Amino acid sequence: MLIQLPESAQSVLLRDAEKRDPVTARRSQLARILLRERYLSRESLMFRVESIMGFASFGDKNWKDNFYRDMRVVKASLRQAGFDLKYSRSGEKPGYYFAGEAPLHPDVKKEIAGALKEIDQEQIEIYKHISPAQKFYQACSIINLARKVSMRGNPNEQ
Repeated sequence: MLIQLPESAQSVLLRDAEKRDPVTARRSQLARILLRERYLSRESLMFRVESIMGFASFGDKNWKDNFYRDMRVVKASLRQAGFDLKYSRSGEKPGYYFAGEAPLHPDVKKEIAGALKEIDQEQIEIYKHISPAQKFYQACSIINLARKVSMRGNPNEQ
């Protein structure tokens, strides 16, 4: 008789496996990214995973084979959970997506709506009057902050 582990126990075991096994960690990150974002190409998915786990996470020589092997397992696991992962080759929206689902996950839509509410018209007016050098410096600072955040992963998961 097969006894189903409680979800909380599965989560603890998965986190432990991710720490010890880079393949499991890579596959888990792929699944998490796919559940959150749609229409990502192979390159985009790999970039996101490597931003979290470190560069060359898929290997130096066999990275294509590793990616496709990982995606077969991820696709099977998502199918088991009721998701139908597809790949679109259309020029308009290329990349991985879930059949029958919206292009954006509802949580992402909420985040975008929240960010739009935070737009401050006064700050926009100030920004219009700063020099190109100040705008460049500010852009570099934002990029550096984004890199630091992406290297740490999702702060809600830690």
